[in-house]
Amino acid sequence: MSVRFPLLLLGLLAGCGRDLEAEYREALGTPKALALPSFPESNPPTREKRELGRRLFYDQRLSGNQTQSCASCHEQRLAFTDGKPTSTGSTGHVLTRNSQGLQNAAYNSTLTWANNGLITLEAQLMVPIRGDRPVELGVNDGNEGEVIARFESDAEYAAQFRAAFPASPSGVTIDKVVFALATFCRSLVGADSPYDRFVAGDTSAISDAAKRGADLFNGEKFECFHCHGGVNLGISYRDARTTAETATYPFFNNGLYNVGGDGGYPARDQGLYELTLHPDDRGRFRPQSLRNVALTAPYMHDGSIETLEGVVRHYAAGGRNVESGPNAGDGRLNPLKSGLVRPFAATEQEIADVLAFLETLTDTTFVENPAFSAPP
Repeated sequence: MSVRFPLLLLGLLAGCGRDLEAEYREALGTPKALALPSFPESNPPTREKRELGRRLFYDQRLSGNQTQSCASCHEQRLAFTDGKPTSTGSTGHVLTRNSQGLQNAAYNSTLTWANNGLITLEAQLMVPIRGDRPVELGVNDGNEGEVIARFESDAEYAAQFRAAFPASPSGVTIDKVVFALATFCRSLVGADSPYDRFVAGDTSAISDAAKRGADLFNGEKFECFHCHGGVNLGISYRDARTTAETATYPFFNNGLYNVGGDGGYPARDQGLYELTLHPDDRGRFRPQSLRNVALTAPYMHDGSIETLEGVVRHYAAGGRNVESGPNAGDGRLNPLKSGLVRPFAATEQEIADVLAFLETLTDTTFVENPAFSAPP
């Protein structure tokens, strides 16, 4: 599937007096403070697709056994996470990874914790819908027809699908479900935290402690900004104007484990290595956006650090020492650990200040936005 932004189409229609970027922004509700997200040429955003995707996102009929929806693991009040170390699928399968927040997910250059091949929301959405290791929503070859029939037989849904895909005569299909969900997910954007207002010039938007914390976060002692910089506070970034040459695809080992002392991670999840089978990729995961990070506990790819303070102390220590059990090993000595994860002496005041800064990334406008909630 092509991931190029339709610049050619923009050029062709510019002569017709159409402002496509403005149309796409309106369709997605993208605020002026943010760039237009990228999207495949095959799935340009429309308001009709967005509203259809919003309804599907909250509908349990999308799961094979009608027990879960996308929202089951992505709750708006928690910045579209679920508050659990790892989620559980519709059939009871326990996932190995922590549910990621969806705020500004449209700007990630890769999707999920450790997959360098999933670069569009359309491709990623097939994983929770049809994946079988583990099962999430549990749609498969045996029940796909039944799932589709649930929406085909619903007159309101059938009308919404026709409105969202007016040029297609095929009715409801899984591809259309995915395209609508992807469009809704691209609309889940926001940049109205106290820190955003501070950056925009409101010096009273955050406390003095948070200002000191911001300086530490962006300084060479804590070095947080190397993996959590830019408008999305995460260096995995792409928007509609990003070229293939400038898109970033970062994955890092942060010293969370060191099983066996040779850089190993728990067998249940070894990060990027599970795709590449390259030994140096053991424990490499994508840094997350820190927007609304105070709402998305627990932390790390496996939810193994319960608090935000625990995360800050993890990095100050230069990794984690697991002293006993099957995953025992000193992550501080992990030979595959990123060179950016180095121990440093942090005072209690400095840690408190960084935590105060991270709290200012909470965007209540986003988590309370009725456009993102379940439709009536």
